Amino acid sequence: MTSSVLNPKTLGRVAVLMGGHSAERDISLMSGQGVLQALRDQGVDAHPFDPAARELAELKREGFDRVFIALHGRGGEDGGVQGVLEWLGIPYTGSGVMASAICMDKVMTKRVWVAEGLPTPPWVRLNAGDLQHERIRAVPDELGLPLIVKPPREGSSIGVTKVSGYSEMQAAVELAARFDPDVLCEAFIEGEEVTCPVVGEGEHARALPVVRIAAPDGAYDYQNKYFTDDVKYLVPSGLPAEEEAEIQRITLQAYRTLGCRGWGRADLMIRARDRQPFLLEMNTSPGMTSHSLVPMAARAAGVGYGELCVMLLASATLDHPGGRVGASGDSDKAGA
Repeated sequence: MTSSVLNPKTLGRVAVLMGGHSAERDISLMSGQGVLQALRDQGVDAHPFDPAARELAELKREGFDRVFIALHGRGGEDGGVQGVLEWLGIPYTGSGVMASAICMDKVMTKRVWVAEGLPTPPWVRLNAGDLQHERIRAVPDELGLPLIVKPPREGSSIGVTKVSGYSEMQAAVELAARFDPDVLCEAFIEGEEVTCPVVGEGEHARALPVVRIAAPDGAYDYQNKYFTDDVKYLVPSGLPAEEEAEIQRITLQAYRTLGCRGWGRADLMIRARDRQPFLLEMNTSPGMTSHSLVPMAARAAGVGYGELCVMLLASATLDHPGGRVGASGDSDKAGA
């Protein structure tokens, strides 16, 4: 992974979007504050902006040249904010409208991956009309036990339950349904959990080092992710070189297939019995807290946190053909 030296003044006036209305608001605020301070430390004219407190139209009125999206979850990672920024004509970090919307929905993401022959655990989707006791109780017959129950449009392990017996299904589904009208039930893959970040776009996208996650009793949940130091993050991963290379290959293919750009992070499980990796999800606005995994992998590749933030900001762009911007913030118009 390489980065170029940029004059931060050429990046213009920058808004760091953080907070928002989603269930991941608190994590977004932590990510956003980290990014904001890092950008300011690098000399960028960066300012906090919480869409829960201010209208996005103010970004245009206040003359922001770029937006660093540090929002997580619905309303920030699902294509909604990206669509508004397209309309306002303000370049932003990360994936565009379509890729953001698809990746936010784990079921849609799985359908794309399966169509491309990429490995992902078997699943059952329960919509709002399927949440009767008889239907819920039948899911383990289809997927086996244990299994995972989660809301398909949330992140940060919110609403996720590992189910070990039939008697636990009802409560798990009810918990997930508090966050999403649909519920995703997924076969549990026994093995090691890893994550693999990606930066760039298309053929220029590159996978960063794989991070292996060792959580207490395998419980990589919301509390352990953000509020304890009990989880061990191993980078270098310690995996055999051919395994790490295969995970990076699969992740890159998954990222490109979904049309992601800027940056992203795939979460995977490696099945213990045959070392087969399975894709779980693709995060298009990964966390940037002190516990976060993309900065960790970037450091292992020789890129510090502040340099990473500036590099991602410099990649800000738009979906429409006239929306590519250079470091100066000027649009590259077709035929110009």
